Amino acid sequence: MNHNTPITPRPLPLSSRTGRAQRLASADQLRAQGIPAAEVAAHCRPGGWQQLLPGVFLLQPGPPTSEDRLKAALLYARRTGAVPPQGPDAMITGLAALTLHRFSSAPPLTALDRIDVLVPRTRRLRSTGWVRVVRAPESPEPVELTGVPVAPVARAVADAVSGLADTETVRRLLTEAVRGGHCEPGAVVRELSRARLLSRPHVVDAVDSLLAEGRSLSEQRLYEMVREFALPDPLWNVDLRLPGGPHLGGVDAYWPDQAVAVELDTRAPRQDDDELWTEYTRKREHLERLGITVVHLTPRKLREAMDQQATVVRTALMAATDRQPAAYVVVLPR
Repeated sequence: MNHNTPITPRPLPLSSRTGRAQRLASADQLRAQGIPAAEVAAHCRPGGWQQLLPGVFLLQPGPPTSEDRLKAALLYARRTGAVPPQGPDAMITGLAALTLHRFSSAPPLTALDRIDVLVPRTRRLRSTGWVRVVRAPESPEPVELTGVPVAPVARAVADAVSGLADTETVRRLLTEAVRGGHCEPGAVVRELSRARLLSRPHVVDAVDSLLAEGRSLSEQRLYEMVREFALPDPLWNVDLRLPGGPHLGGVDAYWPDQAVAVELDTRAPRQDDDELWTEYTRKREHLERLGITVVHLTPRKLREAMDQQATVVRTALMAATDRQPAAYVVVLPR
């Protein structure tokens, strides 16, 4: 044996829960098992172990797999000596997370040259190599996918968008988040706003398309609710006015005989959200003073509890006979 002869790694005392040979370990884990730094360095000669990231080692020869890279990124983010986090310590986010959420518009893990890891803001940790550290004032609750903690879709989308400059790519990600049923448009826009991305023109363009997509889906669910639960057919998408008087506002569905209106709340968090909410409240109060019952439905309620929302509307229609007659209003197509 000479100085160029690779050292064959000895079996580690570490073992995985599956009983298979462990592929990854941090320097702290190795030290805890009595393996000193000098021996680790000896194992890392050609043909032996590999240091994938600072303090993170692949205990096998050959290139790391996609799973190795994900778990190595988490091991790097969870190194000891950092400020103890409040809440989850680290999770995969960005494009890698969307790939794990099975987004068709996200590239495969093998094509990613960077993996984003979300950590609490208090962590003193730097991006390195192919790992980008993303900090959050409040860490969301992770979702476990393939044994890996992953950021929820809305947060992962925002972190992915922060590194993208192409409008079409951003639009595809946002659209799939909504059309695929992963989350509501408002949740995505809220995370984009928190990440201060709504000042970027290409993001604003994609958000406008997202909101249109979300409203279209919500309207389809409203049509489906009326049909499946045998509610009376309303007048769809109409404006209400007092005869010869002011415009009262538009509603998504209106039953003139019962004076019941349904309005979908598809607002998204924007800088003028308070103003929009005030305008919405003013319109609703005005209609109710005229004797018109306004049923407020959100896209999430329609998606998750359509039967309950149908009951709410049916109850409002049945209660019309017990109310004073509503003021006469003019109904116009919107």
